[in-house]
Amino acid sequence: MAEPPRDIEDLIDLMARLPGLGPRSARRAVLQLIKKRGQLLLPLGEAMQRVAVSARECVVCGNIGTGETCAICASPKRSTGEICVVEDVADLWAMERAAVFGGRYHVLGGTLSALDSIGPEELGIPRLVARVGDEGIREVILALNATVDGLTTAHYIAEALEPLGVTVTSLAQGVPVGGELDYLDDGTITAALKARKAL
Repeated sequence: MAEPPRDIEDLIDLMARLPGLGPRSARRAVLQLIKKRGQLLLPLGEAMQRVAVSARECVVCGNIGTGETCAICASPKRSTGEICVVEDVADLWAMERAAVFGGRYHVLGGTLSALDSIGPEELGIPRLVARVGDEGIREVILALNATVDGLTTAHYIAEALEPLGVTVTSLAQGVPVGGELDYLDDGTITAALKARKAL
């Protein structure tokens, strides 16, 4: 059986590492890209090159942008005294898609996990606590995924913020246990944010 040329096989292997794509899906995607070289493959390659050069993590919140500070942190309109804490940039983008939160964010980059040796320092929780104090934050909304690790992280953050006297809330109805924000529709996120409760 003839195998694809090495360059194409390398591209398939790289694509297969992306979330949601296995070897078969990656092979189909690469074949489609090659068939539509001018419409898809070349523009995709150029866009990826631009992003590889320009994308960077915001030094304030951890969002992905093109400058040292993302557009959300740079906007004076977002200085509402509220910070929404999310696990990942995809969760931040899901919240923004729902267009119901007008404050700022803090991206943890994961959850506490003893098995994976991920502690508070790795997630920048001390940096979050410092931000809350420095920026005069009145409310911290914990929009973490409703998993065991997410709930553990939420409780840890709530305890770390307790000495500051800030209100700590979490998303309520609409977010199922085991659910992830990136997979929820805008209406569910809106309902969950509006029905947040104190921890």
